[in-house]
Parts: sequence; C-alpha cells; structure tokens
Amino acid sequence: MGTEDYTFPQGAEELHRHHHTVEAPQPQPFLKSLQYSVKETLFPDDPFRQFKNQTASRKVVLGLKYFLPIFEWAPRYNLKFFKSDLIAGITIASLAIPQGISYAKLANLPPILGLYSSFVPPLVYAVLGSSRDLAVGTVAVASLLTGAMLSKEVDAEKDPKLYLHLAFTATFFAGVFEASLGIFRLGFIVDFLSHATIVGFMGGAATVVSLQQLKGIFGLKHFTDATDVISVMRSVFSQTHQWRWESGVLGCGFLFFLLSTRYFSTKKPKFFWVAAMAPLTSVILGSLLVYFTHAERHGVQVIGNLKKGLNPLSGSDLIFTSPYMSTAIKTGLITGIIALAEGIAVGRSFAMFKNYNIDGNKEMIAFGMMNIVGSFTSCYLTTGPFSRSAVNYNAGCKTAMSNIVMAIAVMFTLLFLTPLFHYTPLVVLSAIIISAMLGLIDYQAAIHLWKVDKFDFLVCMSAYVGVVFGSVEIGLIVAVAISIARLLLFVSRPRTAVKGNIPNSMIYRNTEQYPSSRTVPGILILEIDAPIYFANASYLRERIIRWIDEEEERVKQSGESSLQYIILDMSAVGNIDTSGISMMEEIKKVIDRRALKLVLANPKGEVVKKLTRSKFIGDHLGKEWMFLTVGEAVEACSYMLHTFKTEPASKNEPWNNV
Repeated sequence: MGTEDYTFPQGAEELHRHHHTVEAPQPQPFLKSLQYSVKETLFPDDPFRQFKNQTASRKVVLGLKYFLPIFEWAPRYNLKFFKSDLIAGITIASLAIPQGISYAKLANLPPILGLYSSFVPPLVYAVLGSSRDLAVGTVAVASLLTGAMLSKEVDAEKDPKLYLHLAFTATFFAGVFEASLGIFRLGFIVDFLSHATIVGFMGGAATVVSLQQLKGIFGLKHFTDATDVISVMRSVFSQTHQWRWESGVLGCGFLFFLLSTRYFSTKKPKFFWVAAMAPLTSVILGSLLVYFTHAERHGVQVIGNLKKGLNPLSGSDLIFTSPYMSTAIKTGLITGIIALAEGIAVGRSFAMFKNYNIDGNKEMIAFGMMNIVGSFTSCYLTTGPFSRSAVNYNAGCKTAMSNIVMAIAVMFTLLFLTPLFHYTPLVVLSAIIISAMLGLIDYQAAIHLWKVDKFDFLVCMSAYVGVVFGSVEIGLIVAVAISIARLLLFVSRPRTAVKGNIPNSMIYRNTEQYPSSRTVPGILILEIDAPIYFANASYLRERIIRWIDEEEERVKQSGESSLQYIILDMSAVGNIDTSGISMMEEIKKVIDRRALKLVLANPKGEVVKKLTRSKFIGDHLGKEWMFLTVGEAVEACSYMLHTFKTEPASKNEPWNNV
C-alpha cells in the first residue's frame, strides 16, 4: 500500500515534527578512518597528546620522561623520599635474599642465580618502570614453570651446564616477547588471562609448589620431576624409609615460626617488618643451628658453597640452535605471559591504593628489558612478586629508588656475605617457600567467584584442578580455553529481551528486570545487547522470530490487539557486518510476510552508515522508520495504530515529511 492510500488527519504534522531524524555520520576518507581505527585499537590512552603544541626542546624532555620514567621522579627527589626508600629497600632485601635462593632451587638452578636475579633486574626496572611500589625479583610460579618445562628436555643433574644455558635463553625469549607486547601495544593479549583464571592457576601452582617442598622437609634426595599431586604424593610415601626426622622437626619448627610471624603482622599491620624479616631470620638461625650442631652429618642437607662476586656475563651462553631452541622459546613465552600478568596486576593494585596510574604497555617494556638484560648477566626470569611488593608498600616506599637500594644490598651480599650461606639448611628454604605459597591460595576469592559468577568459578576451579592433577601447562591451557569459550559464547549468543513501559514515564526497560513495566498493545519492543556479527547473526535471526511467534501466540490467547509493529532497540549494537546486514534483510522479509512493520530505535552511527551503504535503509526499511529513541518509535507506532485500524503502514510511509 503506497503513501497515496493514506489521508492523514489534522494534527499529524504537529505530532511528527517532534520526531528527530536519524542521521548517518559524515563519510570520511579511507586513510583517515583507518588512522582513527588504529589509534582507538592500539592507543586508547592517547599517550602522545602531551606532545601537542609543545616546542622541540620540550618534546625531547617529555619524551625522556615518557620512555624513561626515572626522569619523571628523579628531578623531584629529596632526602625525605630517600629515607623512606632506604628503609623499604633494606626491608625487601632481607626478604629477597632468602626468597631468591629458595626460588632458584625450585627452578633446579644454582642458588646463587636467585641473588644474581635480585641485583641487575631491579636496577633496570628502576629506570624503565612506572610503578613506585613494585619490588622486582624472582617468583615461585615462574620458577616452577621454568623447572618443569626445561626438565622435560634436559636433566639438570646430568647436564647442569646445558640446563643453565637453556634457562638463560628462555629468559631472553620471555623478555623479547614481553617487550614486543609493550612496543606494539598488544597488552590486551594478557587480558585473556582473566581474574578467575589467575586465581585458580596461582592457587593450583602454590599447592603443587608446597607439596614439592616435602622433599626438603623430609630430607629426601631422590624425587619425581612431575608436578601433579598424585606423582608427588607417590614419590613422598614410597620413600618413607628415607624420611629424616631431624629434617622434619627442623622444617616444621621454622614453618610454624614463619606462619606465626605472618599472622602477627596481619593482625598488627604496624609490625609488617616482623613477617618481612622472618625469612632472613630463619636462614640465620638455621645456619647457626646447623653450624654448631653439625646437623649436616645427620641428614640435614645444606646449600653448600656459594660463589662470591657479581653476576658473570652470560650472553655467549644463549642457545639459538636446534633441538633446544624450540624448548627455550616455548618456556619463555609461557613463563613470560604468567610473569607479565602477575607483575602488571600487582603494580596496578598498589597504584590504585596510592591513587596514581601506571602504563601497562610501559610496564611490559620494562619487564621485557630487565629480562633481556638479565639473560646476558646470569639471571633468570623476574617480575614483580606480590609478597615482596606488599612489603615494599607497607615499608613506606616513595619511588623506584627502593629497588636500587635492594640491588645495592644484594650486591654487598654477593661481594662479601655469600660464604655465610654455606650452612643454610635446605629445609629452611622449603619452609620459606611453603610459607610464601600459602598466601597465594586465595580461597576467599574463589568463594566470592562462586557467589557472584558461577561460570567464573568454573574457570577458576578448572585452572586449579588442571594444575594440581595434570601439570602447570595443562592447567593454564584448560583455563584459557574455557575463558575463550566463554568469550565466544558471549559473542555468539547475545542477550535479547522484551522491553516494556515504566508507568507514568517515557522510559522502556527489560520486562524481566522491571516486572512493573507494561508492554504496549500491538507493539513488540526487542532489545539486542551486542554488536551483530557473523558469529551471532543466525542466532539473532532465530531468536527474534521466536520472540515474534511467542508474542503473537500470547496476543491470541489474551484477546489483546493484534501485533502490528516490531521495534528493535539498537542502543547496544555498536557495529554490524555484512552477515548481520543479511540477517536484517531476512528478518525484514519475514516480518513483511506476516503483514507486520519493522522499526529501528537508536541505531548507532557505524550501524546506520553500513545499513545505508548496503541500501537496506533505502530499498528495504525506509529512513522514516528509524527513530532516535524507543519512546519516539512507540509514540509514532501508537499514533498509526489509533489512526489506521485496518493494517500497518507500508515501508514507504514518509514519517518525517508529514
């Protein structure tokens, strides 16, 4: 039925004068549009806006501050800041030294590498890092990953030199990967490790690491290389005849001491330094005990000789030939992602506490560079561990200078104090690791996930179970796979809902969320809560048709006015592709065959542009059937329902020209 078939009653022109026209955005040149898309994708924070309208010399200064954050805080540095950073640096050094030695053993590396890795990387981070609170060093989970993955290729006991070189090479590739993500602004890749994934993965890794320390607690010399709980427990209980009670008593005693100090510091935050000093205190007491009682002669294993001196260069030790290079790359990528996710999450957490921002991409570059430099100076993978950073924060650090102070303290240890660690019992290192790992099992976060989002809880537990009963790699892969599957589910199955009118208003909301809302007779209002892409086009077509079928059935049963108009609220549809446009055309044909009318409310600029270019609006819908709001669309449709009782208006009805 054409426009000439209708004679509009008096007042119609006044009614439609209030309806605003939906406009398509002005066409932009391709290069300008591409530039805008690239900027929004890779530079959402617009880091270069500070350089606008600045002189050349000022741009150089701003550039130095941007790429080398030390130039941001160093000019304003004063004695008051130094006093705070000095205390914080010495405090975290007391934690870094025993933890570094412990975590190196966890990676099947010489203990001295833990000290090397607490010397050079913190210096690099102090220059390039943007966090004031992050304390750099080795971490248990990355150490476990390094040891587990490299041990599959090389036996650390049979060929320690090759194993060591592979560890340096893996660290190099981890650094290259991390720096590349920052340089090319690809940090969103790390976001695929959701909060639920990290909670489950960290908890599982902490459980595995803790169980593996039973080797040290019971003084066992031979132990499984597998990381799953069944293999570990089988290894422990199949050697009960080799358990050393002396080692067990010593380990349990120091573990009780470490956990007690942590509990005390948790209850009395002002005494945070008690827990921070406890590991070093345990090392000193354990060493003295072994030295005076000659416990090493009674089954208590000790570290032994530690080489004095600063980090030797290791650039020539990197391996870039097969068959080991692929193992180094794989280990570097996986450990690099885990270390990056942990370091950035920790940095952002403490930045939030102190109300400042850190640049995630600059952090990636800083982590990458400190691992690249570390691989050339006998260091293995480092990041920003939570425990050390928490101590740094509680100690009152002001800037990254605390990392420099820590590095100097470790340097002093390397030059003069390493012989003192000769009698340090391995069981003390095991107790230190277990104490640190128990803090990573965040059961409260898991309970919170269960209460808030059951699917996130499933992701968390999948990661945990995968790590504990499979391996670290399996747990990570399973958790990421489930997270991506959920993402695909969100994209391919977007929510749709019927909207109704809130009484005495022009507001329209989901009828399930707002039971008091009322549907409009003769009109079905549907909202789509996602962009329309090839992945969800078929689903949306079927779901919209089902909504129409259900509404027509309901109307027949209730005896209400017959359905005449279908209004699609496009407020949440930010984009549409060609598959989505084809779906819209199919929906339009289905609606036309049922003698109904399709109306669009609040379509976004990108959607209008594509619908216009595809001629959907001109040839199928008609520009007059698009409205800025659901309220305007309902008003217009209601007017037509009351004016023309016989049938809905045709697609050519010129709303905005009446």
